[in-house]
Amino acid sequence: MAPKKRNKENNPLPKGWRFRYGTYWYRVPPGLEREWDNKKEFRLGKSLAEAYKVWAERIQPDTSALNNMRKIFDRYALEVIPEKAAKTQESNLISLKKLRPVFDVMQPQDIKPVYAYQYYDSKSKKHGNTAAKHDIQLLRHVLTKCVQWGLIDVNPLMGQIRLEGSKPRTRLVEDWEITECLNLKPKIKSRAVVLAKLYIQLKLMTGLSRIDLLQLKLSDLKEDGIHYQRQKTKNTTGKRIIVEWTDELKELIDEIKKLAPYRIGDVYLFVTRKGKPYFDPETMKCNAFDSLWQRFMKRVMELTKVTERFHEHDLRAKAASDSETLEEASKLLGHSSTEITNRVYRRKPTTVTPLKRKT
Repeated sequence: MAPKKRNKENNPLPKGWRFRYGTYWYRVPPGLEREWDNKKEFRLGKSLAEAYKVWAERIQPDTSALNNMRKIFDRYALEVIPEKAAKTQESNLISLKKLRPVFDVMQPQDIKPVYAYQYYDSKSKKHGNTAAKHDIQLLRHVLTKCVQWGLIDVNPLMGQIRLEGSKPRTRLVEDWEITECLNLKPKIKSRAVVLAKLYIQLKLMTGLSRIDLLQLKLSDLKEDGIHYQRQKTKNTTGKRIIVEWTDELKELIDEIKKLAPYRIGDVYLFVTRKGKPYFDPETMKCNAFDSLWQRFMKRVMELTKVTERFHEHDLRAKAASDSETLEEASKLLGHSSTEITNRVYRRKPTTVTPLKRKT
């Protein structure tokens, strides 16, 4: 009797997994029920990240027979992805789900640059250039791990793939637009509007990213300045940054601390009415703040002279653009080099002096 054909939605998942009723499940192989709480089907979780985490705690990867990409992807999901930041884990798992149907049956040494380009061309039409690029970057790192695990001698994609992502944004928030935002006065007094105004001012003064600002705690406000560690480089360079105090910065922080509810000790600087942070500490998603920002921008568009929306992230670019030099901007944003600062965040036009006409 031929084995039952796997449902289409389960094809990208590891062997034995299935997704139904909004939840990921694992069909336990016969004889191993004791290792899975005596269950024939074990609930892994509602999200991919949760499912892989639970699975990794229960199973050990078979490293003796990594003879195809399916098993290699499984090991990568168990060993490598859990060590990354929560947001990166989510992105990697999404990419892995898209890569599996295409590369699962292949062996690592058979993957050629042309296959990666074909995948990129196909997926970029459906999901966009940036998403397709992230998929290929993950595939390339998986193959790098294959070299480390002794499965291949050379990564076939290393130095062979050049892909274009989405172009950097060029929206430059002008001074008068910031003034309009800070002068916004809704008919009904709103705590959210007050908080958004204070947030804008602190962002422009420090250049911190959204997650770094929302993670600031009162304990980070030390005698010599604001101490923080960039979330994006926490697990790589681990570099810490101190924003030195100025009279203006101290006054602004005092205003933020006066915003209800009353806070003391090791609590977050920006909190909701109930004293909770505007981000999820487990997933690092900022859904609560994003909702606040969208409501604020809606009011800005309705009650001010601003006619073009701007993203919260555009404020970081404005801070970089307003810095006197590229080096100062790069240092303010916590970049290790000026290349990314200049390419993405410095958005003011370059001023040039015309040449003298030859007589």
